Amino acid sequence: MATTKVLVVEDYAPLADSLEYQLKRAGYEVTRASDGREAVNLAKLTLPDVIILDVDLPVLSGIDVCRLVRNDPSTKDTLILMLSAMGEESDQVVGFAMGADDYVVKPVESYKVLLQRLKALLRRRERVSEDSEQVLHQGVMVDRRRFTVTVNEQSLNLTKSEFKLLETLIRQPGRAFARAELVDAALGEDTMVLDRTIDVHVRALRKKMGEAADLIETVRGVGYKFRE
Repeated sequence: MATTKVLVVEDYAPLADSLEYQLKRAGYEVTRASDGREAVNLAKLTLPDVIILDVDLPVLSGIDVCRLVRNDPSTKDTLILMLSAMGEESDQVVGFAMGADDYVVKPVESYKVLLQRLKALLRRRERVSEDSEQVLHQGVMVDRRRFTVTVNEQSLNLTKSEFKLLETLIRQPGRAFARAELVDAALGEDTMVLDRTIDVHVRALRKKMGEAADLIETVRGVGYKFRE
């Protein structure tokens, strides 16, 4: 665990101190930033495995930091665990839509729980590594090399767009993808279509998945996610 690098982005020093202490005690290598701009610069410089990111930051908000990290090729795959005193579902949806992998509401009442959430994120990334040829989750197997999909060992006949759409969703279960992101993933960044076009592909994919269709969940006002 000592080689796992964590960037803590928190402007409230007592909480940042506690996070740093608990993470170092658990064997993580820790760097800190106290505002959004510093966080973006440090992320590019240190290339952390995980960013623990407060939402309410000076200079740049955590949401802006999340968006910039996701849009930079050098940091786009970095895990992001957001912290916020705002527990409203709408705030969490915005965080996930910008690319957050998990969301913890402050105050942090249990560092043990936070560390377990962090470990779960790291395990999930290992399981769905971009370098892996196969992804298996809840009975759905996606094989990128063979370009095949099975549901409970039954083969599906998918179009190229449907395959890319499913692969994008299943590699990060629980993460909400905006429709625009899924258009880019399934149809290509240069495709000039309406975001709602992805709804047509999702309906077709769900129909082919049969009883497993409900594994692709609608996130109201955002897009879709694969059930965690």
